[in-house]
Amino acid sequence: KTARLSYMITKELQDSLQTVEEQALETLVEHICNAGRIFLTGAGRSLLMVKCCAMRLMQIGLTAYVPGETTTPAIRSGDLLIAVSGSGETDTVALMIKKAKAHGAETALLTMVPDSTMGGLADLVLVIEASSTKVADNSGKKSIQLGGSRFELSVLILLEIIVMQAAEKLHIEDPNQLLMQNHANLE
Repeated sequence: KTARLSYMITKELQDSLQTVEEQALETLVEHICNAGRIFLTGAGRSLLMVKCCAMRLMQIGLTAYVPGETTTPAIRSGDLLIAVSGSGETDTVALMIKKAKAHGAETALLTMVPDSTMGGLADLVLVIEASSTKVADNSGKKSIQLGGSRFELSVLILLEIIVMQAAEKLHIEDPNQLLMQNHANLE
């Protein structure tokens, strides 16, 4: 049973990730590499996914923050905000995109719904075809996974791919060595 379910879940994730437009992905990696600082946001489980990415970005030597954490500074021109919202309608995340743009920052969105409120606000939109119980029209995408897990796990993997590509683009010779140098040691 476990092997069957793991195959079905990973097949769903692979199918979703294959829908991401390669040019949009490359553009986001370019923005990450050129940003002064990177801010990542989402709500609920999407927020947990972006926290993983913020940690990895920091570990490869980039400056990354998660809004709402006590040490997050003000966003400004030259910075990048990456938002994640399956529906593209999460009010608090949409507000952060508006505020980031008002302060001159670039914005990117990872979503299932490009023609959403946030899709219309963000400078760059990466679409992940997945499913979620929070989105009425899943464009025919179904999932054996609960809630928005297909989207959220796809986001986690996509963000890991983005970090790997950023490390390569930045010519980091040994990303794992750098990662371990920056890995938390007060644990």
